[in-house]
Amino acid sequence: MGDLFDARAAAGGRTFFEAEDVSVHDFGDAAPETKPKIRFRAGGQAQEIVCDFIAGCDGFHGICRPSIPAGALKVFERVYPFGWLGILAEAPPSSDELIYAYHERGFALLSMRSPQLSRLYIQCAPDEDIRQWPDDRIWRELHARLATADGKWKLTEGPIVQKGVTGMRSFVVEPMQFGKMFLAGDAAHIVPPTGAKGLNLAVTDVRVLARGLAEFYASGRRDLLNHYSKTCLRRIWKVQRFSWWMTSMLHLFDSDNAFDQRRQLAELDYVTSSRAASQTLAENYVGLPMEWD
Repeated sequence: MGDLFDARAAAGGRTFFEAEDVSVHDFGDAAPETKPKIRFRAGGQAQEIVCDFIAGCDGFHGICRPSIPAGALKVFERVYPFGWLGILAEAPPSSDELIYAYHERGFALLSMRSPQLSRLYIQCAPDEDIRQWPDDRIWRELHARLATADGKWKLTEGPIVQKGVTGMRSFVVEPMQFGKMFLAGDAAHIVPPTGAKGLNLAVTDVRVLARGLAEFYASGRRDLLNHYSKTCLRRIWKVQRFSWWMTSMLHLFDSDNAFDQRRQLAELDYVTSSRAASQTLAENYVGLPMEWD
């Protein structure tokens, strides 16, 4: 992030922090002479930025997507019946690799942030009261769900410096552009974190948009900009499929449904015993090749 700020300053640009009353205007008019505008208050002063285009990279709860006229976008959404209780702990990672765990008590994940910080998650109810989860209860649950059959591997504990509950959902809007407004990242799509693809998708959106803007300013052509949504959505739906598959394979949807539990175990057995299946998982997890329309 610091590199981005430095590059912005080096280019003579200005960055506004803690802007208030942000609104976007005139982005739906296709006429070249009509310029989109961003209005806001910063430092107590009214500000206006006149643009050629607006990149709506302001997240799921931002103002860009809701500013598009009603009926212009189609929403696709799936809400999952569970969430993740996540912690950040001052503990060295217990493994050099991520660990995904399927357990009769629910899913668990061990990941890392640095040599001194670990990020861990357990499946929980989407409306779980975090106050009912003191640190010792969280560690007990993590030990239970991440334990190995031979008992040789040990989970490293440490002080918990952050914890919270996040609901799970899949979300996509089509198209991802309206007039001179282009939506990117969480403003246009959300994937369950099981597939670890949210940031990857956002960066890919920006890459596609940057290529379209470069073409426009170099030649005046809008071919790539006109195909922005189609190009991005082709990849997004493949990632949605993968994230849904990972989520459905590793989480308990109904603890009383013995059929689904056996099916999930068979799926895990297949993925870990078949080269073709494991290669498919690896290809999607690492990232599919870029396809340009």
